[in-house]
Amino acid sequence: MSDSDDEVVSVPKRQKLVHHGTLEEHMKKHGRNTDLLIQTGIDAGNINISDGKTMEISGGEPSDSTKAVLAEFDRRRRARHIAVPTDDAEVKAKLRSVGEPICYFGEGPADRRERLRDYLSRLGEIQAKEDEVKKREESMKKEQENVTWYHEGTLALKEARIVLAQYSLPRAARRLKSEKTDSLVTHTQKQAKLQELTKTMQSFTNEASQIGDSRPMSYCEFSPNCEMLATASWSGLCKLWSVPDCELIRTLKGHLCQASCITFHPQASLTQSPQSINMASCDQSGMVKLWNLESEEPIADIEGHSPFRVSRVAFHPSGRFLGTACFDKSWRFWDLEAQEEIIHQEGHSKEVYCLTFQNDGALACSGGLDGFGRVWDLRTGRCIMFMEGHLKSVLSVDFSPSGYHVASGSEDNTAKVWDIRQRRCLYTIPAHTNLVSRVRFQPTVGDYLLTASYDNTCKIWSHPTGAPVRTLAAHEGKIMSADISSNLKYIATASFDRTFKLWAPENML
Repeated sequence: MSDSDDEVVSVPKRQKLVHHGTLEEHMKKHGRNTDLLIQTGIDAGNINISDGKTMEISGGEPSDSTKAVLAEFDRRRRARHIAVPTDDAEVKAKLRSVGEPICYFGEGPADRRERLRDYLSRLGEIQAKEDEVKKREESMKKEQENVTWYHEGTLALKEARIVLAQYSLPRAARRLKSEKTDSLVTHTQKQAKLQELTKTMQSFTNEASQIGDSRPMSYCEFSPNCEMLATASWSGLCKLWSVPDCELIRTLKGHLCQASCITFHPQASLTQSPQSINMASCDQSGMVKLWNLESEEPIADIEGHSPFRVSRVAFHPSGRFLGTACFDKSWRFWDLEAQEEIIHQEGHSKEVYCLTFQNDGALACSGGLDGFGRVWDLRTGRCIMFMEGHLKSVLSVDFSPSGYHVASGSEDNTAKVWDIRQRRCLYTIPAHTNLVSRVRFQPTVGDYLLTASYDNTCKIWSHPTGAPVRTLAAHEGKIMSADISSNLKYIATASFDRTFKLWAPENML
């Protein structure tokens, strides 16, 4: 190919650059005030001046819409860095695992993959919201658990509480009047009386011992007239014994398993008819039986506890009501005239083991295997005192004749005395080397406290000093129960060695 045949390529000429100058030079050329124009633009909002490092947003804190926009930008930034499967089957499986629809109408693989990426980017926010909702629900549940709630009671309960108020208020007034009268007694007279009583308590010795049953004895209690002693045993038999001869009067047959407790009606052997309800007993199968003083068979059964064990029964001082401590974490209050349950009281976190009533009839005290005791106002249904201090189960409680002191015996080997007025523990007695199975105040004035224990001893303590007075030791096995007669002449102890013993002052022998 010759040179003449070469194609001629034209190259465009480079255009000349025109420099129009800056805005400031233009303003100076035409004689205009640059600063004035810039300030006017700033005031109008058309010019934004910054230092090149930070952007100041007027008005202080950013608005909610600004925060939402920034959050969305941050989420999209995180979404770009999230690795998601490229295989469509894996994408669907992942969507199914997180609870999302695997496919929408008209959605392709790329759209599905993008939806998964979007969901994963929002997962932190979703989890945070779920955690917040969960915390809120737990907080509300905790508040509801801590709030005491009440529900409407029956007409029978209302009538019973009216009866309880009418019964307890006059008795409380008489008790307070008696205390005012006693306060007028001189200190010398009080000390002389106390020394005489102390001398009597220190002289208690074993008067009689009797084999009560072929199996361990579980409970004993004196009759109101102090002429009989009722015992319960693990054979299921309850027996009546004469005092002080310890002769068998009658065997009460009805329980088919271990009998836990037997108690007398407050007016049994006094004004109560022998054909009426004079005793109540319970067993480990949940059966509660009512007895009179003439028959060997129960006259009535109280059902409703089975299959839970009933550990203690106690008559209300009025004699019309009966309390039962049940292993379903509640205690019951039965109207014997109406023959129905009027109170099913919960409040313990474990089994309720013991129950007792104040002499006025206004209060009840329950002790449970949760280690706590509770004092209840029967006229309102409220828990007026929470007895917290024992390290283990509370196995026995008893009211002082004063009406405002409560004693409790525990599996932690101690006995405590509580003051209802101050709502606190007055003092603790490191009473025994084994669990305390029974506490019992002196029935008349409450100057002494009796404690029975699984260390085979029974001890008498001064109240309110807590000083030891006398130790009663004669049993070969653990003492299951103990009681003081209302005339202060006898103390009875029932033991695992299948015997019960009577204790009396030496001057009575």
